[in-house]
Amino acid sequence: MDHATERVFRQMLGLFVAKDMDGMADLWAPDGTAAFPFAEAGAPTLLEGREAVRDYLVRYPDVYDTTGVSVARVHRTEDPETIIVELSSEGRAVRTGAAYRMDYVQVVTVQDGMIAEIRDYWSPVQVARAGGALEELRKGLEA
Repeated sequence: MDHATERVFRQMLGLFVAKDMDGMADLWAPDGTAAFPFAEAGAPTLLEGREAVRDYLVRYPDVYDTTGVSVARVHRTEDPETIIVELSSEGRAVRTGAAYRMDYVQVVTVQDGMIAEIRDYWSPVQVARAGGALEELRKGLEA
């Protein structure tokens, strides 16, 4: 079985920890997508196209100083271009200086060596807590 999808995914993680958001976005196909099915309170649920992904990623290091990512499990699927990954990131929230750890499940599809789709399942509460934005999340949920 070809593990090209996992190689591209791990390359993406390395760029993420290195805070190379442009390099990370460059891994997306021009029409690739990033979906966030659990997003709440005004956070985007779908990014369509490489440039939308780039615009989203450019702000990330201003919110989270990610110092490490650990992959707990990679699940292969019947489709050799798609994997399901359980992972965690850790670092500190730039706004508060507090340490954080966030858990994710991502479904990743790579076609022709580029990310065609990532569906990123994360907890809005965990993200808001890590970023010192629980009150903003609460207000967004009430709106």
